[in-house]
Amino acid sequence: MKSCKISWGISAILAILVGVMGYMFVIKGSTIEASDGRTEIQLSVGERDRVLGEMRLLLEGVQAITAAIVVDDMAAVAEEASAIGMVLARGEDPAMIAKLPLEFKTNGFAAHNAFDELAQNALDFGDREMVLEELSVILTACTACHAGYRVGLESK
Repeated sequence: MKSCKISWGISAILAILVGVMGYMFVIKGSTIEASDGRTEIQLSVGERDRVLGEMRLLLEGVQAITAAIVVDDMAAVAEEASAIGMVLARGEDPAMIAKLPLEFKTNGFAAHNAFDELAQNALDFGDREMVLEELSVILTACTACHAGYRVGLESK
């Protein structure tokens, strides 16, 4: 009887530990409150470079999409949007992904998916106004994310 209580106690402790670890690595990530009120995601130098590099690629893609919309080249819109869709998110380091808070991951994957949808809609419908409206919605999500998060370096 006593060993049963000990087993239940150990099980409860392990369940709590798994819950805390899940919260830390899946939901919260490696974050602190930043001096400017945003949430700072703390990454290694290489991880930070990778995240910021991907953000630059996204911005370059948005610029190229915008230029293609101006000349009504929906094939170019689709090509540029596809290049920054989910293909860009594949192959990320799971250890780095664990450091990102859940909302950041969710928004990031949603943005990549939205670029894939934008590419398909540009090809299927060829409607400049629709594509521009979709791009505006994507950029609203980007702006909200940048307003809430910044990428910093882990303290050693």
